[in-house]
Amino acid sequence: MTHREEAALSVRAVVGLQWGDEGKGKIIDFLSAEADYVVRSQGGPNAGHTVVVDGETAVFHLLPCGILRPRVTCVIGNGVVVDPETLAKELAYLDGRGIRWEGRLQLSHAAHLIFPYHRLLDLAWERRRGARSIGTTGKGIGPAYADKVTRIGIRLVDLRDPAHFRAKLAANVQEKLALLAWLGDPAELDVEEIAESYLAFGRRMASAIVDSARALNRAIADGRRVLFEGAQGTLLDLDHGTYPYVTSSSPLAGGVGTGCGIGPTRIGAVIGVAKAYATRVGNGPFPTELPADDAKRMRDLGEEFGATTGRPRRCGWFDGVALRQAVMLNGASSLAITKLDVLDGFAEIGLCTAYRVEGRTVDFPPPEPWLFQQAEPVYEMHAGWRTSTREARRWEDLPAAARSYLERIEALAGVPVGMVSVGSGRDQVLTR
Repeated sequence: MTHREEAALSVRAVVGLQWGDEGKGKIIDFLSAEADYVVRSQGGPNAGHTVVVDGETAVFHLLPCGILRPRVTCVIGNGVVVDPETLAKELAYLDGRGIRWEGRLQLSHAAHLIFPYHRLLDLAWERRRGARSIGTTGKGIGPAYADKVTRIGIRLVDLRDPAHFRAKLAANVQEKLALLAWLGDPAELDVEEIAESYLAFGRRMASAIVDSARALNRAIADGRRVLFEGAQGTLLDLDHGTYPYVTSSSPLAGGVGTGCGIGPTRIGAVIGVAKAYATRVGNGPFPTELPADDAKRMRDLGEEFGATTGRPRRCGWFDGVALRQAVMLNGASSLAITKLDVLDGFAEIGLCTAYRVEGRTVDFPPPEPWLFQQAEPVYEMHAGWRTSTREARRWEDLPAAARSYLERIEALAGVPVGMVSVGSGRDQVLTR
């Protein structure tokens, strides 16, 4: 085995290739059985990664999905924005089920904190935008990243010096209250109450707050198996997504390096996750979106409601044009296709292979947001298999029509389908 092949086995990144909600949690949980570390690289509690174990569903917004594997060390990287309240709830969930996390969870000292004023600002800006609203989760993610970029953010390391922390917090609260008043959403915030709550969190998590970049690079150098867990999806990337209807960080494989403090050559393989159809939450272009009645059928079959917000997801056929773009941007080496079983009852299944834009047929997303919004999908219609795939455990177990559909997705993507999920259970995954 070559050094490159060894690296591909030991260091892998899992990223979403659509608009988020691709089923990354399921794939990460499955792959974490062979991992020593599982690492979140970006995003915050706007993520909702769902894992089903022995019939019990767990949704993690901040904790890496590998936390359910007893011997896995989980890391929240510097690129993540951390809400202590959300994290405390997830740790309480683990405590209530007797799952040990002490000594297994590391938080980057450089990760930024989300404060109550970030959530207030998130909602205030959305109300002010009105018809131009983004459709955010309201979790304060964008405002927290905005503070990071304008260099007034507060990081986990700041909790180590209470006086320093209080001074930064007081200055930020004063500024944010003035901004909220200007936005027409005046608020009151108790600086001392917030300070005491966050400092208590810092004391509780003191042993877990580490220089995670150094720790991860040592682990990789020692040959440990590391799995990087992305949040959201490629088409929501701040630079390469459907701007301005995007998230505030980089869900791409490239975001793993900056979000965790590792060099790009450390990553041996990139596994891109996509649903067997397409969904989107919030506003923005969605060329393959189905009419209301058809979308409702798919939504009900796939239980397509946001794990973070509970909002119904917009549903549509698989978009091969967007997939090609996402594979290119991530340098994906293989695909993991999830929720194939949701299509089991369809007589015909649409697969978008191109767009019609201003009378032209194109095989790439138009860079102009207004043209992307107007793009019309060009479909291939594939025969459905009309039988359950939920018991399939080998590629050969899948109906011929299902294999044909997946092979067409492979051809459009230019990379192989390496994994297929046919249900929510841990064992409902087949590999090639």
